[in-house]
Amino acid sequence: MECLSSDTHLPRRAKELPAPLLAELPRADVVFHAGDWVDTATLDLLEARSARLVAVYGNNDGPQLRARLPEVAYAELGGLRFAVVHETGAAQGREARCAARFPDTDVLVFGHSHIPWDTTAPTGLRLLNPGSPTDRRRQPHCTYMTATVADGSLMDVHLHRLPPR
Repeated sequence: MECLSSDTHLPRRAKELPAPLLAELPRADVVFHAGDWVDTATLDLLEARSARLVAVYGNNDGPQLRARLPEVAYAELGGLRFAVVHETGAAQGREARCAARFPDTDVLVFGHSHIPWDTTAPTGLRLLNPGSPTDRRRQPHCTYMTATVADGSLMDVHLHRLPPR
């Protein structure tokens, strides 16, 4: 099982990560985080609790996080090629833009908007935004995602809605 998160914005938007997300971390084979951590303590926490962390910095992340994380991260998992990036631009045209930018990628995990997203480009690129577990903005719920990679396929993609704080 894989766990996908983004835009945690700690401690500005919340004091801590929600318990359901924290419980997923040690169960996941890979934890993906698509940036906007804001503090290094959250990165330290995810590194300590994750078997494998694939993560990037976001536009709200300062020099300490940028020194430890790339702008784009890549990983191969179960025969699938993943890329992680914080920002992908406007929703309109996103699939075509991302398919052109990541032509050798099967799954793109991204963040920035805090809006959950699950689409597939005509090229077959799957685009996933897990939303934010701490800052729902104009969304009805704070969220994160889980998924399973098996036999070269991404399956059981599930958007988890978190209870109000």
